[in-house]
Amino acid sequence: MDKNLDQKRAVQYLYPPIDPFDQRMLDVGQNHRVYVEQCGNPEGVPVIVLHGGPGGGCSPAMRRYFDPNYYRIVLFDQRGCGRSRPHAAVSNNTTWHLVADIELIRKTLGIDAFIVFGGSWGATLSLIYAQTHPDRVKRLVLRGVFLMTQTELDWFYGGGAGRFWPEPWARFSGLIPEDERDDLIEAYNKRLFSGDLSMETRFARAWSSWENALASIHSSGHGGDAPGDYARAFARLENHYFTNKGFLEFDGQILAHMGRIKHVPGTIVQGRYDMICPPESAYALARAWPASDLKMVRNAGHALSEPGISAELVRTMDRIAGR
Repeated sequence: MDKNLDQKRAVQYLYPPIDPFDQRMLDVGQNHRVYVEQCGNPEGVPVIVLHGGPGGGCSPAMRRYFDPNYYRIVLFDQRGCGRSRPHAAVSNNTTWHLVADIELIRKTLGIDAFIVFGGSWGATLSLIYAQTHPDRVKRLVLRGVFLMTQTELDWFYGGGAGRFWPEPWARFSGLIPEDERDDLIEAYNKRLFSGDLSMETRFARAWSSWENALASIHSSGHGGDAPGDYARAFARLENHYFTNKGFLEFDGQILAHMGRIKHVPGTIVQGRYDMICPPESAYALARAWPASDLKMVRNAGHALSEPGISAELVRTMDRIAGR
C-alpha cells in the first residue's frame, strides 16, 4: 500500500484549520496558569480535548476532528507544558490537580457538561475525570488507551516494546549505566531532575525520541531530535507522573471504577499495532464498559495522525453530530 496515498485519504476527512474565537491564560492556583482556547461554534455542543503525554501540549491540528458548525471545541495545555506556565514545572502537578483544572475550565466557560475527547494519557485523564465527575460528561471518545498500570509501564520502559524495536531501545537504555537499567524510569528521573540544564535536556531528548520512534506504524525507528524546551517539559512531566504511578490510589484503579460511568456512552479507537499502548488495554476497557464501542483500526499504530485513526475519529464525531 502506498503510504502517501493512505495519508492523502486521511486528509480528506479533516476539516480546514479552525481559528480560535477565545484564547486566555487561566489562573488555576498553586502558581500555575494554563492556556485555554475555544473554537468552532460558540453555541455548539461542547467538547473538551485532553492531550497526551503528560506534557505533550495541544496543537492546532487537534481542532480538526470536529465539525466547527456543530461543536464548541475547548482545548487547553495541561500544567507545565505547551503555553501553560511555569514551564516544565512538576510542583503542584498531579492527576488530581488536572481534574480540578478541567472542572475550573468547565465552570469558567459556563458549560454544564462536555463530550470528553482524549488520546493516550489524554484517554487516562478522560476516564479519571469522568469517574470523578460522571454528571459532567455526556460522552467519551478515546484513542490509544492507556490505563496507567504497572504492566503498561513495564511494557514500554522495561524492555517489552524494546524486543520489537531493539535499535531505538539500545539508544534509549544505553545512556544509562548497566547497573541502573533494571528501573529506567527511576534512572532517567535522576537525570531529568538533576538541576543541570544541559543534562536534563540531553536525557529529555532521549526520553522523547524513544516514544516518538514507536508512535507510527510507518516509523523507521528514529524519533528525531525534539526542541530542547519541548522535550524537557514532555520528559519531566511524563517521568514525574510515571514515577508516582499516575497519583492513583492503587494499580488497576481505572478498570476497578468503571461502574461509576457504566451509563456514559463512549467510543474507543485503537490502533491494532500500537507499540506504546498495546491493544489489550483498550480491549479490557471495552469489556468493563458495556456502553462503549471499540473500533480496532487495522494497519495503525499509536499516533493521532495515523490515517486510519484520524479517519475513524472524524467518522465518530460526525456520527455524534448526526452527519
